[in-house]
Amino acid sequence: MFARLGRLVVRHPWKTIGLWVLIVIAVVATAPKLTSTTDQSDFLPSHYESIQAAQLQEKAFPQVSAPAAIIVFERSDGAPLTDADAATVAAVTTQLSDAHLADVTAIQATPPSENRLIQIAAVQMTKVTSAGDTRQADAVKALRKALHPKVDGTDLKAGITGQAAQGLDAQESSTKGLAIIGIATIVLILALLLVIFRSPVIALLPIVVIGAVTGVVNGLIGWVSKGFDLKIDSSVSSILVVVLYGVGTDYILFLMFRYRERLRAGEDPKTAMVSAVSRVGEAITSAAGAVIIAFMALILSTLGMFRSLGPALAIAVAVALLAGLTLVPAIVSLLGTKVFWPSKAWKSEPKGARFGAVGGALGRRPAVFAGVSGLLLIAFGAIAIGFNPTFDLTSGSTSDASESVVYSKDLLKGLPAGVTQPSDVLLKSPGPLTDEQLTAYRNALRVDGVGQVADPVVSVDKTVADFKVTLASAPESDAALATVRGPLRDAAHAAAPPGSTAVVGGLTSVFVDFQAAMNHDYAVVFPVAAILIMIVLALLLRSLVAPWYLMFSVFLGFAATLGAAVLVFQHLQGQTGLIFTLPLIMYLFVVALGTDYNILMVARLREEAREGNEPRQAAALAVRHTGPTIAAAGVILAGTFASMMLAGNTVLSQMGFAISVGIAIAAFVMAMFFTPALTALIGHIAWWPGHGDAVREPKEDTDIRPSVEV
Repeated sequence: MFARLGRLVVRHPWKTIGLWVLIVIAVVATAPKLTSTTDQSDFLPSHYESIQAAQLQEKAFPQVSAPAAIIVFERSDGAPLTDADAATVAAVTTQLSDAHLADVTAIQATPPSENRLIQIAAVQMTKVTSAGDTRQADAVKALRKALHPKVDGTDLKAGITGQAAQGLDAQESSTKGLAIIGIATIVLILALLLVIFRSPVIALLPIVVIGAVTGVVNGLIGWVSKGFDLKIDSSVSSILVVVLYGVGTDYILFLMFRYRERLRAGEDPKTAMVSAVSRVGEAITSAAGAVIIAFMALILSTLGMFRSLGPALAIAVAVALLAGLTLVPAIVSLLGTKVFWPSKAWKSEPKGARFGAVGGALGRRPAVFAGVSGLLLIAFGAIAIGFNPTFDLTSGSTSDASESVVYSKDLLKGLPAGVTQPSDVLLKSPGPLTDEQLTAYRNALRVDGVGQVADPVVSVDKTVADFKVTLASAPESDAALATVRGPLRDAAHAAAPPGSTAVVGGLTSVFVDFQAAMNHDYAVVFPVAAILIMIVLALLLRSLVAPWYLMFSVFLGFAATLGAAVLVFQHLQGQTGLIFTLPLIMYLFVVALGTDYNILMVARLREEAREGNEPRQAAALAVRHTGPTIAAAGVILAGTFASMMLAGNTVLSQMGFAISVGIAIAAFVMAMFFTPALTALIGHIAWWPGHGDAVREPKEDTDIRPSVEV
């Protein structure tokens, strides 16, 4: 099949390129715009308590909402606020309110905090109706522009925090981070490919090809998101850029290494490209299939953010695969050996001393290589036991220097940490609630971990009451989650008057439900993905033995990667934990791409065995010939993900570090040493019952050469 595809593309390169151009134009011109959301509650299904609370609140109090933003006032010298300062705050607040800024519906100042270090003003804004609604973000921009001149020349300083401000800063940080990641990714790919092939043509090839098909990927994702009402998380764009360029470059690299190998074997350029597609096509397609299956397994996730992320990344990999097997061969068949210009190194076979020596040593002592690499993975994996998830997605997605983060921290000088995102306890009764019931219920909510409980807001018919509960800890902290999960929810449910029901909502409650949903996903998504990937491996290798130890090695790689992230961020940097989505994000790339590299190594090992080599010699030759390819691909892919660490926020830094380390482990420990060493130790049994390593007669070239005519 792949030989026929190679012949078709090489015979009709201009038609292939023209077809791609038409597809790009058609998709870009007609696809809907891809929008994202930062509202975490968008990602949870309706049966969770936090979502039920939000729905009840919207129904009972359609005109009432928590402040979209908070203006924080404090003295520049850090001293307590004086009566004159409080009067200035009142005056500034009145001026801002009288300015009638667009989509700012109300601004209300509160008295100074008890220690008089902080005074705040709550800002109500027009409600956001969709992921693409920018009214609150625009209102925050206008409010900041109007606020800062009014405090200049006074003893005060002021800034805006709260949900709308944090969302705006996160979006701006994401946009800036995306630009940095994009530039760093392209520069890194160019530099590494120049070093590997010494040709600017090959270095530019992935940039041009992937850049051209990016519009197709975004368009297809837009259609799928609109058709299935998928919620796209704001971090998807950053991940998408890296996946598309990283994985796409890998597939192009695998093809070009084999193309160069066939040229050195004496084939003419067009025949060499057909041979390259024929020989590497199955391995690349199987590897991409494993990655796509791993991504698509996320549709089983409870969380909407992962249900949308899976198809989005699967589409990116599928398009990168198609481009690698059709568009790239078409372009290279037109360029011929000029693709290597100005280097002449493609003409001669390198000595391969380094990888030849490593392969030879592995073939002689596979048990040593398997033992050392396995112990290294286990040692790092043991550290993963200390993993602690954190839920601060908003500030974690924003630079520490952003206004919302700075003033959110300053707010803690005088007010409970939960004031920016109070929890909502909603009490619903079949009949009107009495003052005595409301007072008793409010008192019952004053449990450990609660800073303040405000007087309830009661619906018009007095059947629903909303109690604003300010937690003593930051809304996303472990302490806040423990308070809501345990004492607050328990008290809210137990103290409800007979016949009435209570639900706890707010951001912290959303995070509590997130944690429960993630535990469900770990128990469902991981096993399903592992089974599906093992099926792909079994079909590719015609073996029921190899898939088991290949997946075992990938599991060790996953654990070691998580352990490395825990070691660096929790133990060395002293952070309270890692972002809660990290294990699932790591699963996407470490499991999927770890399998990817394993497939490429084992496919070459099988090829060498079919040439008549014994298991240990086949492993040695596989490392010698495929080692440089996997090493180059691993460096490029790990490097592209490492560029995410330049984005300037905690979420992308943790993701970039963990994924790049995971890919390095997958390439340089698992695929390079652990997998071939185990295969050499297991011997012919590894290919049972299909005997995929059985010696085969070489095929005649007549099925390739005559069909490739210039």
